[in-house]
Amino acid sequence: MNETSYMEQELTSQPDTWREAARVGALTGGPLPKAGERVAVVGCGTSWFMAQSYAALREGAGLGVTDPFAASEAFLGAGRGYDAVVAITRSGTTTEVLRVLDAVKGRIPTVTIIGDPETPAVAMSDETVALPFADEKSVVQTRFATTALTLLRAHLGEDVSRAVSDAQEALTAPLEQEWVDAEQFSFLGTGWTFGLANEAALKMREASQSWTESYPAMEYRHGPISIAAPGRVTWLFGPAPAGLEADVVRTGARFVHHARDPLADLVLVQRVALARARARGLDPDNPRSLTRSVMLEAPAAP
Repeated sequence: MNETSYMEQELTSQPDTWREAARVGALTGGPLPKAGERVAVVGCGTSWFMAQSYAALREGAGLGVTDPFAASEAFLGAGRGYDAVVAITRSGTTTEVLRVLDAVKGRIPTVTIIGDPETPAVAMSDETVALPFADEKSVVQTRFATTALTLLRAHLGEDVSRAVSDAQEALTAPLEQEWVDAEQFSFLGTGWTFGLANEAALKMREASQSWTESYPAMEYRHGPISIAAPGRVTWLFGPAPAGLEADVVRTGARFVHHARDPLADLVLVQRVALARARARGLDPDNPRSLTRSVMLEAPAAP
């Protein structure tokens, strides 16, 4: 299937959506957390991985304790002393996120970063930052997630102009046939890029049913490198630990590491996932067993 998919349309629009998100994120004031606040960030799936990256960036910048949680596993009791909860949700209908917003309502101020502003999460949040220009039709998320993270990077004071230009370049960079044909991928990251590694692995699974794993870069040699072999790829986001490339090359696996902004390198991985889906005759917009939003049934009354 070679026709243009929603996934392709959406991932190629990312430089434009990032520019707009950077403009919004750089505005002074607004509802996003202020320096010194103790913050919990929640999301599900892709949004959880963006929460991981944001938390590492914010805390690494010395702006306050920032803890990322899968919404279903969020520990938000009074003893943790959070000043704010940030929820990231494309659909605004994901059950676990709505449960978190309901559980802390009136106790911890909430701000939700959302793709569709006409959804229940808006009414359940104290504040929202809507990114309708980054909302998507494809089940597989691309631009909403990266645009939300770009917004947050800009709010932290980062100049994201290089990320935008690198994303533009990533849209035209050659796709190597070895990547399309590879038997297995391991994605690695350090600090904020570990969330990107998790997201890259998820994109490959969702779009192309690929065998993918993800790890902190320094953890890879503590066991996972045992699956590296010819015909497999180890892809690193961010700085390379000393000696890692040589260790991977000795296994016969392909080591991939680029100099572009790591978020822009995720755009390249999205393109690889799309190419792998097409090579296997899969519909990247409607992967098996997945829907745009997970909405769970309410528990039966006792």
